[in-house]
Amino acid sequence: MNHTVTPDGRYFVVRGRLWRMPNPSLPAEVRESLVRNLMDARRAMKGDRTAEERASARQQVEAAKVALGERGPVWWDDGAPDENRKLVKNSAYAGCFEGLAHPTPVKLK
Repeated sequence: MNHTVTPDGRYFVVRGRLWRMPNPSLPAEVRESLVRNLMDARRAMKGDRTAEERASARQQVEAAKVALGERGPVWWDDGAPDENRKLVKNSAYAGCFEGLAHPTPVKLK
């Protein structure tokens, strides 16, 4: 998947919106396990499911996202605010992408 990443590596950009990156200090095996759990939970939300099954799957997605650092408390410690889900143009990163019709994407793992 190719998306533009902010210079500090905290967010990637999709259709002009910031999305928080996973915590880079997570060990690879932990990250891979959490991503597998996330994908399993997303698959569990599809198809013919009861409302309870969908609710459980949504809770599992949220738990995986928090454990990855994509939601919940920020994983950086410099006091910078969380700008997850903000439009780039309304964020502290606006100047980084100003005037770039198509910022250079990087391949996300």
